[in-house]
Amino acid sequence: METPENEIFRDSIATITEEGKRAWVYPKKPSGKFYEYRKYVSYFLLAFLFLSPFIKVGGNQFLMFNVLERRFNIFGFPFWPQDFHLFVISMIIGVVFITLFTVAFGRIFCGWICPQTIFMEMVFRRIEYWIEGDRNKQRKLARQKWDAEKIRKKGLKFFIFAVISFLIANVFLAYLIGSDTLIRYISEGPFNHLSTLISLLIFTAVFYFVFAWFREQVCIIACPYGRLQGVLLDTKSIVVAYDHKRGEGENGRKKFRKNEDRAELGHGDCIDCLQCVHVCPTGIDIRNGTQLECVNCTACIDECDHIMESINLPKGLIRYASEENIEKKTPFRLTARLKGYTGVLTILVGVLVGMLFLRNDVEANVFRLPGQLYEHKEGNMISNVYTYKLVNKTTEDIEDVSFKVMSHEGELKLVSTSEDFLVPSQGIAEGTLFIEINNSDLSGDRNKIKIGVYKGDELIETTTANFLGPRSYR
Repeated sequence: METPENEIFRDSIATITEEGKRAWVYPKKPSGKFYEYRKYVSYFLLAFLFLSPFIKVGGNQFLMFNVLERRFNIFGFPFWPQDFHLFVISMIIGVVFITLFTVAFGRIFCGWICPQTIFMEMVFRRIEYWIEGDRNKQRKLARQKWDAEKIRKKGLKFFIFAVISFLIANVFLAYLIGSDTLIRYISEGPFNHLSTLISLLIFTAVFYFVFAWFREQVCIIACPYGRLQGVLLDTKSIVVAYDHKRGEGENGRKKFRKNEDRAELGHGDCIDCLQCVHVCPTGIDIRNGTQLECVNCTACIDECDHIMESINLPKGLIRYASEENIEKKTPFRLTARLKGYTGVLTILVGVLVGMLFLRNDVEANVFRLPGQLYEHKEGNMISNVYTYKLVNKTTEDIEDVSFKVMSHEGELKLVSTSEDFLVPSQGIAEGTLFIEINNSDLSGDRNKIKIGVYKGDELIETTTANFLGPRSYR
């Protein structure tokens, strides 16, 4: 089927030429109300991103994702492998939260919160504007031969890009291995930790490649979220939209002419100045409608409002609006989908909060030693041997730890010099123990016993284990 003429733009992307080569985007420097709001949001998120690995809450790093040791801290709460179900629920909540906002407000996450957009538009591009100038100056410099001016400007820009990429890589590493470990590695000398240094340089190269060369292609090609929004959006979703009814009128767009009555001629308010295209960081024409390349950055809104204001026409030709709002003037309403996602999100948050309150600071596991049967002892006692593992999730040592059998009259012996010991902070204590129970207290060959873990006289955790005994024929 042949593509309609007004839909041909959907067969290609703005950053690729007809020959299949990269069409470099030189967006105009944005300015306006929404851009100022985005700057405030970006400053806050950048501060949050750079400070989070170095903030401690109760001795725990505020955010840490130590994949190698399978230790995670989220808002100061430590998550161990034993808490993986909590971590999974947290990630699901994040996905549902983004999905909810996409259904309601389109790709607003990309334009306002995504680290790729924040670093690209609020850090690297602003440095580019400072060194090379605005859109026209950048295009002129790109066509210019490699003289002293171009070498100086490009060299300075790429050097600053490399330094910032190195800083980002260090912060990224602090999230992975912990800020204390990173600071210790730096103080001990990077060459004493070559594997970490190599990883750091690889991260630096990746960030430099993304922000110096790949740029908007991350949002267009690599990120699946742009394609996901096609599934999530509907005609009721609020997105950055062009009011085609007002902009096109009956006879389409027309260049602005002073003292001309556009309404009488049947032309819309769009004067075809292309400023909305020039300011777009992904190079699209928002007047073509919602496109996967649009990251809802609002740069076109600010630019169009400025043009409308300068020619004494109402602002809002490009604005946050739904398709139904433009077509039928329908106001935003909570749809069944939005209510459903909100309900699911509320339930998941409730489940997570409940699990966090029920979670113990100590995780105890006691297992029978594989391949070992029970053993008869004097006085009709039956003995089983076990291994134990105690995980201390807190930042303080737990001292004077001991075990007691709670469900049966019996004796518990640790294979150590004393019957109490210490579990180190954010560490693990492992060992072996014997449990002896009188045969008369057992009911068959398999018995479930309950074991208490005590800190002094305080019960801090309970666990269960299987106890084998002689088969009863009574």
